[in-house]
Amino acid sequence: MRKKTSKVFFSVSSFDSSFFFFFFFLCLGILFSMKMAMAQKRKTVPMNVGVVLEMDNWTGKMGLSCISMALSDLYSSDHGSDYKTRLVLHTRDSKSNVVAAAAAALDLLKNVEVEAIIGPTSSMQADFIIGLGEKSQVPIISFSATSPSLSSFRSPYFIRATLSDSFQVQTISSIIQSFGWREVVPIYIDNQFGEGIIPFLADALEKINARIPYRSVIPEFATDDKITSELYKLMSMQTRVFVVHMTTSFGAKIFTKAKELGMMSEGYVWIITDAMTNELTSMDSSAIESMHGVIGVKPHVPRNKRLENFTTRWKLKFQQENPTILNAELNVFGLWAYDSVTALAMAVEKSRITGAPFQKLNISGNATDLETIGVSKDGPKLLRAILNTTFKGLSGDFQLVDGQLQSPAYQIINVIGNGAKGIGFWTRENGIVKKLNLRNGYSISKENFGSIIWPGDTTSVPKGWVIPTNGKKLKIGVPVKDGFSEFVKVTTDFTTNTTTVTGYCIDVFEAVMAELNYSVPYEFVPYAPPGAKTTESYDDLVHQIFLGKFDAVVGDATIRSNRLQHVDFTLPYTESGVTMMVPIKDNNRNKAWVFLKPLTWELWLTSFCSFVFIGFVIWVLEHRVNEEFRGPLSHQVGMIFWFSFASMVFAQKEKIVSNLARFVLIIWFLVVLILTSSYTASLTSTLTVENLQPTVTDIKELQKNKEYVGFQQGSFVKELLIKNKFDEDRLKQYNSSEECIDLLSKGSANGGIAAAFDEIPYVKLLQAINCSKYTVVGPIYKSDGFGFAFPIGSPLLHDVSRAVLSVTEGEKLVQIEKTWFGQPICSDSSKSLSSNSLGLDSFWGLFVIAGIAAILALLIFLTMFMRDHWHIIRRSNHSFHERIRILARNFDRKDYNSHTFKKEIELRDGMRVSGHMDGPQSPHDNSSMLPSPQPNGPPCPSISSHTEATPPLHEENVASSTQESAIIESAVELRAGH
Repeated sequence: MRKKTSKVFFSVSSFDSSFFFFFFFLCLGILFSMKMAMAQKRKTVPMNVGVVLEMDNWTGKMGLSCISMALSDLYSSDHGSDYKTRLVLHTRDSKSNVVAAAAAALDLLKNVEVEAIIGPTSSMQADFIIGLGEKSQVPIISFSATSPSLSSFRSPYFIRATLSDSFQVQTISSIIQSFGWREVVPIYIDNQFGEGIIPFLADALEKINARIPYRSVIPEFATDDKITSELYKLMSMQTRVFVVHMTTSFGAKIFTKAKELGMMSEGYVWIITDAMTNELTSMDSSAIESMHGVIGVKPHVPRNKRLENFTTRWKLKFQQENPTILNAELNVFGLWAYDSVTALAMAVEKSRITGAPFQKLNISGNATDLETIGVSKDGPKLLRAILNTTFKGLSGDFQLVDGQLQSPAYQIINVIGNGAKGIGFWTRENGIVKKLNLRNGYSISKENFGSIIWPGDTTSVPKGWVIPTNGKKLKIGVPVKDGFSEFVKVTTDFTTNTTTVTGYCIDVFEAVMAELNYSVPYEFVPYAPPGAKTTESYDDLVHQIFLGKFDAVVGDATIRSNRLQHVDFTLPYTESGVTMMVPIKDNNRNKAWVFLKPLTWELWLTSFCSFVFIGFVIWVLEHRVNEEFRGPLSHQVGMIFWFSFASMVFAQKEKIVSNLARFVLIIWFLVVLILTSSYTASLTSTLTVENLQPTVTDIKELQKNKEYVGFQQGSFVKELLIKNKFDEDRLKQYNSSEECIDLLSKGSANGGIAAAFDEIPYVKLLQAINCSKYTVVGPIYKSDGFGFAFPIGSPLLHDVSRAVLSVTEGEKLVQIEKTWFGQPICSDSSKSLSSNSLGLDSFWGLFVIAGIAAILALLIFLTMFMRDHWHIIRRSNHSFHERIRILARNFDRKDYNSHTFKKEIELRDGMRVSGHMDGPQSPHDNSSMLPSPQPNGPPCPSISSHTEATPPLHEENVASSTQESAIIESAVELRAGH
């Protein structure tokens, strides 16, 4: 039994052990399969990438550190951990040498066959490496080569993961324009990096009318003595605005020397580009102190928590790797390095390149290393992926357009002490603003800046230029003339060999220069072309400024458009315009008809018609109610003319009884009063004042009669006359005021001229002493007056123009004019000329008022008359002409409803009652009161004028007497018509 039990136990134990081992090995298989699957999943493809940087340079060290951190951050992130590719960096040191950089790139392309190259640091090194990249079709990505001469247009395989230097020139030009500086001197290093920005800067300055008088080019390996010599040269110039485009190390030398020479004092303006501003924190503190008051521009990098976190991590990592470098500060080049390698890693993953070996070229014989470089099969695909990569980087939005980053907003800083503070921003949309979130439209006002400390520790804005410190005086060219010496006169003392320049123009210039708040040394230099004693052409004189022989021209030089092509003029200091001076004649020699002259013939005719019209209106309004306006036809016509013209001198004696007529006369008397008063005043002036009139009033008259005209020698007036179709053979020139007067006195028919054309200042001088014989007609043609000429873009121009305004608006100019032109010996001839005849345009308003009043009164009268005789108008059994005739006959009769005939009615009623009491009334009494009809036609006008209808016998029937008499008369007329 026990034996059997042991067998059973042994069988069960064997089964349990077999099951356990089976389960154990099954689990091991599963775990192994899972591990193999995970290993297969985590398998990545290495991609070789070259890095060519200057390891002894701050930008190189910082850039390499940021590149390694960027790859670490990317591949440890949630989305980066799934990447199937990994960038493997192959670092080479360019050793701050173009040849070493090229050799490093060549080694990477030939021996390592990298898919892309990050770097190099400088623009000079990049220029050659770009060529290698294009040959091998390998993208070259630089985060610090900023020269505009490097472009993807030259090589499609060059990618600028930084900003071109050309982007900042608009910010710099806006600063210069804000403060009104007119001249700028760029200071740059003599290499590809320094020269690249200059064409763009020159174009930007030209758009704001600022010029570059000098370019300070300093050799790349210049000694301290060379730098000092160049700075001394800048000190001797008048321009005090400098734009410095240097590397940080070289720029530190420039500012250190400038401070030693006193060029960081008040009056200087220094503007640095982002090449120095971006690395300002890495400069030595003593160098920064020497830059006190400098203005700088740099790309604006938005601050955020991600950037702050990275900056903290980078400082810790960099300090561990470089314990000898203390207080390291990250700048924008490090951020661009971080973003550029991130973009490359993302593009490599997206393009799914395999890292295939380069395609070798078939080259026989002894080939150089350059010729043996293969061509990348993945290069074109990788290039397209990089150009299409966009993301939010540490420096901002990473997006490539035309192979380079786009221009962001720029920050403007002011170097103060050992640091810098922001004073504003510049954007394409808004110009210069204090804060980026402001949206007030585009503006470049200097008010948009924060407080600025300028060199010399002053807050006063420098004017940007000074008088040169080399003691050089401005050479002021002046014309040499024979005549019109009142304007400019050059006198030479041969005993002392000295030249004196005087005149109106000279005194005005000296008064203007005295208005400036600084001293400007100058000297006058008379100008006459070789072989000539006088200035033959003012165009030639002004052109000497463009040729560099004069710093300015002072004299009677007119501002002309053709001269503005080569020089700039100040504001004019004299009246502008070309006018005509002609002799005058007395028109009062024959005074027989002078009484007609005060009024023009249009006004005479209008006045006559108005008098007749008003007389007619008064007759119409008074004829039915006023005995004095009745009678024979000739009497009534005479009354119309008599009454109207008698009102001119208020001599009418007739009594006016109609209110409508009185209303018309009130208005008419006002018109007559004004008209007669004006006539009297004009006639008095004509008879008492000498009536002087110009012999010529229109240039067309001169051209039509082919008269000779004169102009001043050397003046532009000759070309002006020829342009306006004057025959050149009819033009005569004069050199002095005496010669001009002599030609005018002779006249065109006797070898002289009929008119002299000249500018207003000359004509005023001529007229001042000859106003009794000559007068001015015009101005005929426009010009801009006299001005002082300066070189285009001269910094003096603005201040001198402002001083010209100050002089011309004050009493100083009046005193100068009195000194040289004196007081006129007779009154202004324009005041001596008799006044022109009074025209209708001066009185038409009065005639319109009087006419409206008369017509209104006439319409009211006609309306009332038609209302009283409406029963006649409505008769349809009579023709239109018959009704008109009846109405005319009724108009010719007295209106017994008028109060003027009440006494007559009362008298007739009394006589009629008296006759009835004395005896029986004759059966013909009623008919005797009617006018006798004519059997063969209408009654004679003379009879109708004297025959009046007898009023009714009773007072209560007076109101209907007129109507009854009209009906009876109408019946008589109809019967007579048959």
